[in-house]
Amino acid sequence: MLAVAPNLTILVGELVGARLIAHAGSLLNLAKHPSSTVQILGAEKALFRALKTKHDTPKYGLIYHASMVGQSTPKIKGKVSRMLAAKCALAIRVDALGEETNTEMGLEARAKLEQRMKRLEDKARGISGSGKHRQNGRNMKNKSEVKTYNVGADSTLPRVPKKRKFEDDSDEDVKPKVPKTELIDGDVSSEKKKKKKKKKQENGDLDDTMDTTVNTSQELDASSEKKKKKKKKKIKEEPSSD
Repeated sequence: MLAVAPNLTILVGELVGARLIAHAGSLLNLAKHPSSTVQILGAEKALFRALKTKHDTPKYGLIYHASMVGQSTPKIKGKVSRMLAAKCALAIRVDALGEETNTEMGLEARAKLEQRMKRLEDKARGISGSGKHRQNGRNMKNKSEVKTYNVGADSTLPRVPKKRKFEDDSDEDVKPKVPKTELIDGDVSSEKKKKKKKKKQENGDLDDTMDTTVNTSQELDASSEKKKKKKKKKIKEEPSSD
């Protein structure tokens, strides 16, 4: 493997590199594959099953057995396999089509991947140097303060308002604040008085209307009696004239 694909062996290892080449058929066929295909090589059944059932596609195939993917935490394994597949695709093309057989490209790619893995692991643990995590650390500090008893809350006397600076210092009598209960009682009593007055007025109006109706009925009775008397007189006078 060091003679055929040195850069691929540095990134993935001899065993996984040999399996990838065997699965593709040859090193040239493997070099023709894009990085997304290199990532899933060996998991074709799972891929087609996921496409049929419309589920999530697999994140790794034979690359899962590489040392870098095995060292990473379960949350980061998908990202690490994707990054490793991208670097492997470049390394395979250099090994298959390159004129020189150097391992510089593989060493640089491995160093970059290891740095990227450390950053991702720190983020997953929540130990990054960003401002948000620093603020959370400040908020976690102990902020307990000793609270003393307020003696002023025990006094039942009305509070005297403080004099302002622009006012003259005159010895004016400060009126105590009237409690709310007294105001409420006064309002209730005034409302009761108003209601009583309204009732009296209504009763007086009713009495006046009753008196007027009685007077009108009496006048109507008197007028009807007078008419009856006149008719009787007329009836009496008519036969006497005959």
